[in-house]
Amino acid sequence: MKLNPFVKAGIGLTFALLWSCPTLAALTEAKNFGLEVKATAQSEDDRDLGTQKGGDVNGIGLDLRPWVYGESGAWSAYAMGQAVVSSDIIETDPLQQSADDENQQTTNNDRKSKKNYLAMREFWVGYSGFTPYPGELLKLGRQRLRNDDGQWRDTNIEALNWTFDTTLLKANVGVAERFSEYRTDLKELSPKDKDRQHLYADAAYQWTPGQWIGLRAHHTHDDGKLDYPEPGVATDSLDKRENGDLTWLGIEANSDAYNWRNTNTVNYWASVTGMRGDRDSVNALNADGTRPTEAKRSDDVSGWATDLGIRLRLDPQWQVGAAYARASAEYEQNGLQSNRSNFTGTQSRVHRFGEAFRGEMNNMQSMSLFGSWQLREDYDASLVYHKFWRVDGNKPVGSNGIDAVQNNTDDVTGAILSSTSLPLEDGKKDLGQEMDLVVTKYFKKGLLPAALSQSIDEPSALVRLRAGVFKPGDAYGSGVDSYMHRAFVDVIWKF
Repeated sequence: MKLNPFVKAGIGLTFALLWSCPTLAALTEAKNFGLEVKATAQSEDDRDLGTQKGGDVNGIGLDLRPWVYGESGAWSAYAMGQAVVSSDIIETDPLQQSADDENQQTTNNDRKSKKNYLAMREFWVGYSGFTPYPGELLKLGRQRLRNDDGQWRDTNIEALNWTFDTTLLKANVGVAERFSEYRTDLKELSPKDKDRQHLYADAAYQWTPGQWIGLRAHHTHDDGKLDYPEPGVATDSLDKRENGDLTWLGIEANSDAYNWRNTNTVNYWASVTGMRGDRDSVNALNADGTRPTEAKRSDDVSGWATDLGIRLRLDPQWQVGAAYARASAEYEQNGLQSNRSNFTGTQSRVHRFGEAFRGEMNNMQSMSLFGSWQLREDYDASLVYHKFWRVDGNKPVGSNGIDAVQNNTDDVTGAILSSTSLPLEDGKKDLGQEMDLVVTKYFKKGLLPAALSQSIDEPSALVRLRAGVFKPGDAYGSGVDSYMHRAFVDVIWKF
């Protein structure tokens, strides 16, 4: 199997990090190594809303993730690999980018997911000797970055990240850039990730027991070389069409609502974020195939978004709640988000904008109602209803789990000549509604080093169902199917 240079470099760096600890024997003596085994069954129907042939997914996959961790004084090192085999191209990892992005049609297939692949998920070295607090850690390497609501950061990426986590103050400062996917099948980055640097900082203070208020900031500097269209030359979806600089500033407050162990009768969260920056975009060729007068255009962009929620504990096991989010037409997220969090009050993280629809905060507003159940640390379940609208009925929405297309057919034979993304109906704001169900059975618990809390989310073993049924609204027009669904059954066991 031929590995690209970045994958080779990641594997080499992994061994270098491990051997930077005193001895490999010290690692094995502390038994800081293991294997996470994950089996996933996926059923998905009508991601394209019935607008093209195929597009359905029915398969099962096995995801093996060996990991090793070492500690010596203030120094630590960690690495996690991954080997996936499956009967279809399925998602064994909720953090992986959407299949719409990974499976773009390219002339060289450099970003086409395969059923089987090898990967390096993480490899980093850490140092915790700057302060005497146990919650302080500086990490360098490919690592898991995550914040509580998943709307700013929740991804594996190369970064220099400093975390300070104490009883009264939590803070993060870092810089990150994606250089590779470190997968044997995805040899090219998404155009949005090429030459894009992220700088971020956040701090939250517990001003009274259980009540947090914080500030967040994020800046992206994208100076990647733009790919201009050439007359008579076919375009590639991996060509870079946009770059620029964007800055996000936000304020948040919550009652420790994303901590599923809290016993508050009432939990809440609230955040407001503003975004401003500039963007350069490549102009398309003229209708006659000639170059445009101006090769690119420059625009100032700005927007804002808010996310509000409240959750009421009816008794030790049952909770109910409601949430509302709105993002202006020009607002967009920074690209490191997963939008997965514990907003329903259970240990299982749920997609904030639908397990099937998977919306993003861009020209969208949503209203959600939910109920959840938690039986000790053995079971939990969440039932969520979502309703989605466009904010501006004449502008598109951000990427999501829907891949509907508009086909250009031959008038005589009816053969499909080309397909483009299905444009939403002008003036129609109703995107649709969805019902989600997430149910988990946990088995035994295992103790892991504190430094791995970001990297390994789950207890030692579980079985989980994640399912969503989406009903498209008027914005998709009348020529689409009535429903689409996406469902997963995950079985995880950690050795």
